[in-house]
Amino acid sequence: MSVLPQHKYPIKSILHHNALITCRQRACFLRAAATTTTSTRTEPAQNQNKLFLEPRLVNQPSLVVTTPTDISLPPTLNDPSLKSTWAHRAWMACGSTTVLISLAKSVAGAADSHSWLEPVLAGFVGYILADLGSGVYHWGIDNYGDESTPVFGSQIEAFQGHHKWPWVITRRQFSNNLHALARAIALFMIPVDLLCNDPTTHGFVSICAGCIMFSQQFHAWAHSTKSKLPPLVVALQDSGVLVSRSQHGAHHRAPYNNNYCIVSGVWNEYLDKQQVFEALEMVLFFKLGVRPRSWDEPNSEWIEESETTSTQVMMP
Repeated sequence: MSVLPQHKYPIKSILHHNALITCRQRACFLRAAATTTTSTRTEPAQNQNKLFLEPRLVNQPSLVVTTPTDISLPPTLNDPSLKSTWAHRAWMACGSTTVLISLAKSVAGAADSHSWLEPVLAGFVGYILADLGSGVYHWGIDNYGDESTPVFGSQIEAFQGHHKWPWVITRRQFSNNLHALARAIALFMIPVDLLCNDPTTHGFVSICAGCIMFSQQFHAWAHSTKSKLPPLVVALQDSGVLVSRSQHGAHHRAPYNNNYCIVSGVWNEYLDKQQVFEALEMVLFFKLGVRPRSWDEPNSEWIEESETTSTQVMMP
């Protein structure tokens, strides 16, 4: 006897089986929905984190370089730093007095001994060596150190800034320009004046010290136009007694490593042809590992700005 289909697969069992399938599908759908919901919530968080980190990749130093506060400007014509103070004048008076006392002792001693040749020759040697000393000193502060260097820092900063704005030295008042050298000369000359009476020694010391003390004024005259200088100064420059404008002007042109002497300039040709300063730079480099500034390519600190250009830059 054959069995009917409904007996072989009872309806109750079929319904129960279908119900289980439906439940399983719903469970799978819920799990899939939960998974989809989780993924849609976590992805924006990850994207948000990525967007938060991207601004940190901006190159900030380029913005700092272009800020106006980092741009150095030359002093204005009425800048107080160019004017003489009573302290400057006092040191200038002290330095000049000690030099004149030494010169007077030399003249008085030569007159008493009736011997003028030795004091005069000693004074000439002092004049020649003062020019050499000014060149060595000028070379040193142009090429080594910075404003933080002990003792010489302010002079180093002034000389290096002088390459960018050389006309500023012609705007400095007399004692403002010379007081630093006058102070050093006064402190050196006081014991010499008190302890020494030899006319030959005083002939050498007084001329050498006087030329060194006034070397910055000779330097300022070398940056002035001929029409603004006294005729006597122009005559001394043209005769070679004082450093000329054309000779010192070569120092302010590339490669900025020659014509350092600023009293008479008599040593410049010899020192440059013999490459004396270049040899000293090599010695210092191999012994101490210090590079002179003249070995680097000239940058904006060495490029001269005219007075007109600097005035236009300072205008708002």
